[in-house]
Amino acid sequence: MEETGKTAFVGDGDSITVFKAAGVAAFAAENESKAKEILRKIAKEYRVIFLTEELARALGGFLKRFDEDTYPVILSVPSKNGSTGYGTELLKSAMERALGVDILFNGN
Repeated sequence: MEETGKTAFVGDGDSITVFKAAGVAAFAAENESKAKEILRKIAKEYRVIFLTEELARALGGFLKRFDEDTYPVILSVPSKNGSTGYGTELLKSAMERALGVDILFNGN
């Protein structure tokens, strides 16, 4: 039986430590090539995959292939270095695409 709601985290070694401690499947990816390899392997197994903003920005084009499928949902989150604002940009863009308006940031 397939388990639902499985969550994974992909990021640099330091950033994944907290997720591992919380019992989340965490995969270390020191660069975009390794992250791409990991995402290809785990995409069918996990429903939600968190990816550090640095990797998400570098993999922007590659990640678009997942937009058409229901799962996995790939979410960009800050790394141990803090937020670059990229995750917020992606969220804003997705909301505008889905709703046709900017309801989150009121044009700011």
